Amino acid sequence: MADKMKTCLILGSAPVGDVSFIREFLKENPFVICADGGVDLARRCGVTPDLIIGDFDSVQGELQADVECIRLPVMKDDTDTMAAVKTALERDYTDIVLAGVLGGRLDHTFANFCVLQYIQQQGGKGQMADETTRVFYISGGKLTLRELEGKTVSVFPFACHRCVVSYTGLLYPLTKQALYTDASPMGVSNEIVEKEASVLVHEGNALIMVLMQKS
Repeated sequence: MADKMKTCLILGSAPVGDVSFIREFLKENPFVICADGGVDLARRCGVTPDLIIGDFDSVQGELQADVECIRLPVMKDDTDTMAAVKTALERDYTDIVLAGVLGGRLDHTFANFCVLQYIQQQGGKGQMADETTRVFYISGGKLTLRELEGKTVSVFPFACHRCVVSYTGLLYPLTKQALYTDASPMGVSNEIVEKEASVLVHEGNALIMVLMQKS
């Protein structure tokens, strides 16, 4: 039997309203890393992080003195979120959830899509989450979605000109259909209609966005 992937929850500083969605990711007792202002999000959730990392230019409250801290220079190549991910991977945490990384500044959100791609390139599994959305990155593989009937799914090529996909369990099924970056966004706003649905990426890379509110 394969070893179970070690789980890490990384909290970022993007605006979050209702923090209750984070509780589902705490059930696995993950290693919790706060990336910079994610310290404030952890405080709102009542969570004590295992590690805090960043240049701390966006922290509103005080840093906890009894928590491991990695202080980064303000002038650096990696974002605080990327530094948190690299640290998690170095410590063998390969199942990584990123919360508090969607919304807020658009450039930071796009940078975090790149972070999601990096996780898979390093052999890990990642997802981004907020109150309404889950985002996954798939390259030449399959994402299975269970017990999500009525939810909206959108698929977009990412870091490539096109991706080729097949869907099962969705209102509009596709079989080895090419989705392009320079044409109509065909992959937007599908709907899960079965207890188990899947998106299979045959070629290229895809960002898969699941809206957790019913369509």
